[in-house]
Amino acid sequence: MLPAQLLEWNRTEADYPRSSTIADLFAAQAARTPDAAAVIAQGRTLTYRQLDESANRLARRLQRLGVRPDTLVGVAMGRSETLVVSLLGILKAGGAYVPLDPTYPQDRLSLVIEDSQMPVLLTTAASHAHLPPAAAGLTILNAEDAGLARESAEAVASSATPAHIAYVIYTSGSTGKPKGVMVENRNVVNFFTGMDRAIGCEPGAWLAVTSVSFDISVLELLWTLTRGFTVVVHGDEGSATIADEIARYRVTHLQMTPSLARMLTLDPRAYAALGSLKQMLLGGEAVPAALIHHLRQVFKGEIHNMYGPTETTIWSTTCRVENVDTSVSIGKPIANTQIYMLDPDFNPVPVGEIGELFIGGDGVARGYWRRPELTDERFVVIPGLGPDRGDIGRIYRTGDLARFLPDGNIDFLGRADYQIKLRGHRIEPGEIEALLEKSSGVRQAVVVLREDREGDKRLVAYLVADAADSAAALRAALDAKLPDYMVPSAFVFLDELPLTGNGKIDRKALLKLPPPNLASAAAAHTAEPSSEMERVVARAWQQALGIPAVGLTDNFFDLGAHSLTVAEAHAKLQEALGREIALLDLFQFTTVSALAAHLNAQSSSAQAASQLSERAARRRMARQREATTP
Repeated sequence: MLPAQLLEWNRTEADYPRSSTIADLFAAQAARTPDAAAVIAQGRTLTYRQLDESANRLARRLQRLGVRPDTLVGVAMGRSETLVVSLLGILKAGGAYVPLDPTYPQDRLSLVIEDSQMPVLLTTAASHAHLPPAAAGLTILNAEDAGLARESAEAVASSATPAHIAYVIYTSGSTGKPKGVMVENRNVVNFFTGMDRAIGCEPGAWLAVTSVSFDISVLELLWTLTRGFTVVVHGDEGSATIADEIARYRVTHLQMTPSLARMLTLDPRAYAALGSLKQMLLGGEAVPAALIHHLRQVFKGEIHNMYGPTETTIWSTTCRVENVDTSVSIGKPIANTQIYMLDPDFNPVPVGEIGELFIGGDGVARGYWRRPELTDERFVVIPGLGPDRGDIGRIYRTGDLARFLPDGNIDFLGRADYQIKLRGHRIEPGEIEALLEKSSGVRQAVVVLREDREGDKRLVAYLVADAADSAAALRAALDAKLPDYMVPSAFVFLDELPLTGNGKIDRKALLKLPPPNLASAAAAHTAEPSSEMERVVARAWQQALGIPAVGLTDNFFDLGAHSLTVAEAHAKLQEALGREIALLDLFQFTTVSALAAHLNAQSSSAQAASQLSERAARRRMARQREATTP
């Protein structure tokens, strides 16, 4: 049984609309503020009425396609107002959405499509070409189909209840297979109430920058729209930067990973723009105290540190960050959430001692889609933790280490197992290792997270092989199957892996090995740049990285780029081209070929816009002359 002090810290009871679904809450908000701006994307604005009606039309079509409560519907499209309509349309139909990021490798998308057994997939013409062959057997609906306008915009009846699934998000799996987390409407509605209490719900303008495949997007796209916010969707393409959008739309709220926050502080315009926000939410990975100090130089509003796994519905604890000395607490549990620190025998540890963090309460998800054994392993029942040794139901075993501080706040201390958090993404090294060990000649593979420079975290694969493929071939094989954030930056071949005294692989010993020479890959760079823009880009990266050559398709980060070298390359590019470039472009377009093509496309767009403007000006002048000619 928990001591009285810990029981008191877990008294987080709060009322919330237990009979409502997400769709119900959005419909009620649309009725309250029908003419207010709901979504702004790529310069286009939808009011709450327009968004509600568009979602109703889509929901009606989805129901005719057989979508019912707990029916999984795939969503594969870029970031736009259509994405928001699609999510709401699925929820209004009673179904659950499964995000499919079109930028992910086709093998990865195929795994999700096949495992989820989704019968219907929503996409757009632009994203349809990126769908894998596995999508061929699905009912595919173009969410931009003009025929949807003929559907009725009236409210749609649905038999969905709070206990039905709202979304299934796939996370990395230790066996080499991603696992889908089933989150119910009731979990999300409770989370919404938790956010009301933690950060307030006074409407503002929220800049949504997170991929829909990352569950924190639910806060940006759905909590906001049930509270009357204007959601500004940061697009995949276009020249608008985060700094531009903060200024143009008077953004008040921004949520991001510490990695993205660090990037923004390196861009003088973005760094200055952060100062106009009212609230900044950081989460998805540990927040360094140095980052808070740096942000505080320009930002005087509220900073919140957020923590929580997908399995317990987005964020489970929050901390309003004021003064920071050495570490940033993850705070206290949100509404109807309980936190337990347990020893290996599942007994509570005293305040101040380290234990494994378990999470209980109304945020605990249903489990893993079609993985009952894994669900039973991670979602556990431990008798006697509640008041008077009462039953507290299922709690989720996070695998994280933490401790309660004397004031009830929680000090997060990292993973108990080998799971990794990198740039906000949760990664099971076992998934990468399993793929590497399927490669010809590889006998053993271990993937670790190294931080050889402060703030510069990267995956490194250590391999024992007979006659393995080259590092380039191994990287190419992983590129075809994994998102880029899961592909190691370096591949190090060893005669044998270090072992602990009991014969297990000694991962700590691997971290004590000298840092891999990432820049040595430049010695065998790919085809040389040929166009003038490619040469300008290559030269900037060569100077920033301090290496003699960068090939056309070499990945900058594989060659050793980190936040400081990106900032240096960014400055050199702007100087060479004589124009502003978005810093985030250097993180998104990570080869000479890709970045040069993007910069050329921007130049062409700007030139075309200038020509149109000049022609319009000439027409105005001609009309003025005609009007003044007797």
